[in-house]
Amino acid sequence: MGSRFATTRRWTSALFAAVALASSPALANGSHGLSIFGELKYPADFKHFDYVNPDAPKGGRMATIGGISFDSFNPFILKGDSAAGLSLLFDSLVEAAQDEPDAAYGLVAHTIERAADGKSITFHMRPEARFSDGSPLTSADVVFSFITLKEKGHPSYRFALRDVEKAEADGAHKVTYYFTGNR
Repeated sequence: MGSRFATTRRWTSALFAAVALASSPALANGSHGLSIFGELKYPADFKHFDYVNPDAPKGGRMATIGGISFDSFNPFILKGDSAAGLSLLFDSLVEAAQDEPDAAYGLVAHTIERAADGKSITFHMRPEARFSDGSPLTSADVVFSFITLKEKGHPSYRFALRDVEKAEADGAHKVTYYFTGNR
């Protein structure tokens, strides 16, 4: 599931979507996904998005935009130019659906709950989630990533996370984000 640094551009994009969706009255508690418009397109037990071909050929080459230089493998800091495509190396708590506006489904998280007052959102993580070295991905790793981005990350991350007051791990596979202000 990527490197020890459990956060990615996809993760933060998904978190930002979750922050925006957390204020939605349409968000159901204990759901497999989030949608600001109400009902989710995909059921809890769906195997793949409609636009994904599960029988697609495996292998081959992937080419990214050529000719762009980089001097960093860290896309989360201001200094340097990071390599293209690094976000493809990581998984996130939720994954945005490309065929459904404003919807995200659990990826590392299997269940998402929003507090009745809208001031927090809890992700229940899949215990089978692992780093590339086989070690378990825990809620403490997710909290570490959040704190690191909020305190030392690129200003765009700090700005986007400004309304997230804190993240707390509750056990090995449960993380809750708390929001500032009234939602």
